[in-house]
Parts: sequence; structure tokens; C-alpha cells
Amino acid sequence: MKRTTDKFSGKSSNRSRVPQRKEPLRRFDLVQQADEIERILQQAVEHELSIHKRLGNPIAAWRDGKVVIIPPEEIVPSSES
Repeated sequence: MKRTTDKFSGKSSNRSRVPQRKEPLRRFDLVQQADEIERILQQAVEHELSIHKRLGNPIAAWRDGKVVIIPPEEIVPSSES
């Protein structure tokens, strides 16, 4: 059974007390951080592509409106090109 918390009383569905947050949540301006977020995501993709290539696993990609399977020998991370 999934436990839920009543946001008004601070009690969970099983009647135990849920600790309240002492400090407010920090707000992030994602628009200002968009370039950094994109760079980090691109690094993650490159890392995963290199792992797939090294382990000999194919990848799926979207090309010309269709899903295609790319064999590991054809995977070329942009850091290698």
C-alpha cells in the first residue's frame, strides 16, 4: 500500500508524523542554467555511447522519421570525430 502525506496536517496515511522541512526549497532558474544543463546531458550521452561501443552493444536512434538500430562498430561519439 502506498503511503501518502496529507499536506495540511503533515501526517502520513498510516498516522505517523512526517518531519517538516526546516528550510525552504531553493529555486533554480533553469533558463539561466540551460547551457550548463545541455553540456552535462551531452557529456552523459557521449559517455553512454562510448560504453555501448566498448561493450559491443548496439544503440537505437531516430533517423528520417524511423527507429534504426546502429551496430556498435558504427557508433562514433562526437569526441572521436
